[in-house]
Amino acid sequence: MQALTNRKRVLVTGGAGFLGSHLCERLLAAGNDVLCVDNFFTGSRDNVLHLLDDPHFELMRHDVTFPLYVEVDEIYNLACPASPIHYQHDPVQTTKTSVIGAINMLGLAKRVHARIMQASTSEVYGDPAVHPQPEEYWGNVNTIGPRACYDEGKRCAETLFFDYHRQHRLDIKVIRIFNTYGPRMHPSDGRVVSNFIIQALKGEPITIYGDGQQTRSFCYVDDLIEGFLRFMDTPAGATGPINLGNPGEFTMLELAEKVIRLTGSASTIEHMPLPQDDPKQRRPDIAKARAMMQWEPAVPLDEGLDRTIAYFRGRFFA
Repeated sequence: MQALTNRKRVLVTGGAGFLGSHLCERLLAAGNDVLCVDNFFTGSRDNVLHLLDDPHFELMRHDVTFPLYVEVDEIYNLACPASPIHYQHDPVQTTKTSVIGAINMLGLAKRVHARIMQASTSEVYGDPAVHPQPEEYWGNVNTIGPRACYDEGKRCAETLFFDYHRQHRLDIKVIRIFNTYGPRMHPSDGRVVSNFIIQALKGEPITIYGDGQQTRSFCYVDDLIEGFLRFMDTPAGATGPINLGNPGEFTMLELAEKVIRLTGSASTIEHMPLPQDDPKQRRPDIAKARAMMQWEPAVPLDEGLDRTIAYFRGRFFA
């Protein structure tokens, strides 16, 4: 395919989602033809509306649990609801999307000899007993809990990717994404950054689960997408898995206080019971990403929150 043109034809599943839409933008800017595939369960046509007039962009409604027959050079497999509210809405479908979707995309990659990247997750580490989490850590996951559809689905997808690599010599890349935020987050996805911003902009109490001392690391979306592209361009032997996230660590109370300050909100803080299997701490060890591709996040949390608040304010409170 590439003999006829210098443009790569790149497939992005989940391409109309939060991360997928930003990835499609970057791929187009780099001179690629982009096929964006989404079933619009959590993705939105609005996220890629500004790309529809680009002759090198194509949008297709498709569910990855069904086979897809297209000709592409690279595949980014991002298809799967990623917030607890969405993936617990239909847990069976969530597992099917992760597992059957991976099988279908790996089968496509095998047929067309495409390099394929799997968007895995820090959730494979569960409620970690090792901190920060290196890629060698096998995790501490409840296999039968309410979050297992996502955690175990993504773990199984990783297994499939490495078995296809070993058995069929498929050119794979596996990344483990830690908490990411930024414009185009779904306003009701239940994730902490969007929750806090929406509550603050409405002047409602900021809801913190537990005592607020649990920690997370927050990576701005532009930094994450840069990591995607750099890792996809590493040599074939660099399969991963590799952590992508921001090693800066903040408690939920610290995040809530930042959001209140940056929005100028009069919101108070309200404590609620901690959900089952909610990790107490989460922070990536990104030594491999630094060494392999000189990647690390560049956007500080306050700056990224400012941009995200501006998006939510303009999109939903104008």
